Amino acid sequence: MNFEKARFNMVEQQIRPWDVLDFDLLDAIEEIPRERFVDADLQGVAYSDTELPLPNGAKMLEPKIVARLIQGLKLTREDKVLEIGTGSGYATAVLAKLAGEVVSDDIDDAQQNRAKAVLAALNLTNIRFVQNDGLTETAEGAPFDAIYVGGAVGEVPEVLKNQLKDGGRMVVAVGGSPVQRALLITRKGSEFTETVLFDTQIALLDGESEKPFGGFDF
Repeated sequence: MNFEKARFNMVEQQIRPWDVLDFDLLDAIEEIPRERFVDADLQGVAYSDTELPLPNGAKMLEPKIVARLIQGLKLTREDKVLEIGTGSGYATAVLAKLAGEVVSDDIDDAQQNRAKAVLAALNLTNIRFVQNDGLTETAEGAPFDAIYVGGAVGEVPEVLKNQLKDGGRMVVAVGGSPVQRALLITRKGSEFTETVLFDTQIALLDGESEKPFGGFDF
């Protein structure tokens, strides 16, 4: 399989049409070999427009979702980013291409170690890994300029909001069936503003339970 061609087609046919137009982000996605982040038997569909299973039962988010969420953060090389859910490590790689430092948090040490091996092979050296429950515990290095949540949650944990710097941004998908909302949350002093980026339906993070659509409180 021609992975370079598949990566080009993913960008042109899936990601750009979904209003992902940030040039630095697109360049980063075009540089990252997504096929390395999945098992060998899934490499043929690594660039497909779908979630892919991970060995621990979690899901690798579809490419356009990752791209659209990260675009919402408007990252710079001066930013320190907290990622909740290392997962496959693919989103970690994209974040590391755009930000100055990435702190990647995952509750599953075995899955995180698989991702670490791939990221090390790609010579991405601005990533620090933390193993704990990022939805309930504060990560070392807080506060952060940006937070990327790599799966859906029933509601936004206060512990994440409290780890944002003044002016910091967080992207997270909130809710359950039949639809979730991908939110951009921005901190201004002690206040938080929420903007809906798009509607979606993605896998919940480990330990999360669904919150029905009608349960949104904003």
